[in-house]
Amino acid sequence: MPMLTDYQHLIDLPKNYNTQTDQKFPLLIFLHGAGERGTDLEKLRIHGPPMQVAQGKEFDAIVLSPLCPADVWWDTESLHQLIQKTLKTHRVDLSRIYLTGLSMGGYGSWHLSTAYPDLFAAVAPICGGMDDKKIDQICTIKSIPVWNFHGALDNVVPQEESDKVIRKLKACGGNYRYTVYPEANHNSWTETYDNPEFYKWLFSQQREK
Repeated sequence: MPMLTDYQHLIDLPKNYNTQTDQKFPLLIFLHGAGERGTDLEKLRIHGPPMQVAQGKEFDAIVLSPLCPADVWWDTESLHQLIQKTLKTHRVDLSRIYLTGLSMGGYGSWHLSTAYPDLFAAVAPICGGMDDKKIDQICTIKSIPVWNFHGALDNVVPQEESDKVIRKLKACGGNYRYTVYPEANHNSWTETYDNPEFYKWLFSQQREK
């Protein structure tokens, strides 16, 4: 069995977490891209929800942002271990666990959700794809609401990487939305995370307990 990675991470708590001591909160998990790998937690503030928290945005959710070490990709089992630890140490509403990530984190989102489909209420991969050896697992999440995003001009992770996953998900009757930004290159995450409708959709999803 491969060794698990004990990921460094940020946890941003909602404003009323410490005053509403009996309340459970949604958990939003954000997986960063390859450019933020390393040991510097502040790099997590460059993009996505942790950046928005730093800029003053308030989420009515716990935001968990793991940090992937340099020169490796996200490890599904290590991510699952971190999530399980977080569920033990924080008051999480188990019916409202959400997963999103960009680029390498988009791949991580697909791989983690298909490995643990009973965990998530919704998944939102951005400019990612799936390993060809794992793509046949996509039907494990056919009942989970998915909103996938990609830029049509992406020259880092081609749109076809998302297309392949969505075709497979469609074939097994998946519950998905797929947004392609016609003028976007690799950065299809800024427009996504800046869109209030994205968060409205995400936080409205709830898994049956």
